[in-house]
Amino acid sequence: IAKFQNDASFAAAFARIECHYFVNGGFFRSDGQLLEDVGRIRHIPAVIVQGRYDVVCPMKSAWDLHRAWPEADFRIVPDAGHSAFEPGITHELVTATDRFAAASPAESRVRRARGR
Repeated sequence: IAKFQNDASFAAAFARIECHYFVNGGFFRSDGQLLEDVGRIRHIPAVIVQGRYDVVCPMKSAWDLHRAWPEADFRIVPDAGHSAFEPGITHELVTATDRFAAASPAESRVRRARGR
């Protein structure tokens, strides 16, 4: 994050995106919608990546989501907060993306058929 602190164009773009989400309630009907409707996405392979020191999205929220969606892989990054630019978070996101990319189309169809 520090590398962006003096970048006015990044700050403006980031603020615009944040405002868009805030004025639209994060695109959720209610605060509990994700947990309430997790059954609708349970069949989608997923990885929950959580920074241990994230004060924007507290650990409890990620833990509650993982408990409701045990099929999702749950990764705690011990030395990170909220930013995707923190090395540990970036590593886990890239690892998850690489794993999804490596999954064969046939394997993906089998997972969907089995509800995993």
